[in-house]
Amino acid sequence: MSDAVKVALQIATSDDEIPPGACWTEWVQAAVAAAEIDVRVAGCVTLRLVGRDESQYLNEMYRHKLGPTNVLAFPGHTDALVPEVDRELGDLVVCLPVVHDEARQQGKSVLAHLAHMIVHGTLHLSGFDHEDSAAAARMESLETLVMIGLGFAAPYESDAAASG
Repeated sequence: MSDAVKVALQIATSDDEIPPGACWTEWVQAAVAAAEIDVRVAGCVTLRLVGRDESQYLNEMYRHKLGPTNVLAFPGHTDALVPEVDRELGDLVVCLPVVHDEARQQGKSVLAHLAHMIVHGTLHLSGFDHEDSAAAARMESLETLVMIGLGFAAPYESDAAASG
């Protein structure tokens, strides 16, 4: 599985630091495995790290929501697989300043929250969503399994503790 998913990293911001220990490919692969995608044809994910301005622009343009957001997922085209060409799972756009802010607000390490956003976004690329309570529960359950498997705390426990 180690070469089944490739991650192309684009750093398009100097806002906020990338925390040491970021394991992009490992995080994406773990989410792909949890989503039960055939890893022999999983292909590649483009991961773009951006600042607030680009995140805000993309969020408004494609989701019609104001302001920057932590992660945006743009699924690739999977209908036509060409032999010997990597399947494009899609693009993830992560706003580093928002991730830093949310980690601080939620009492999490930036690395843990960044890993969670990559897992969360990869599950979106894999067809999961949280549009209704049943879908949200399934997605959160998978995120929790992946994050614990990666050695992080369950991602939603800190949220509940911080708000309660």
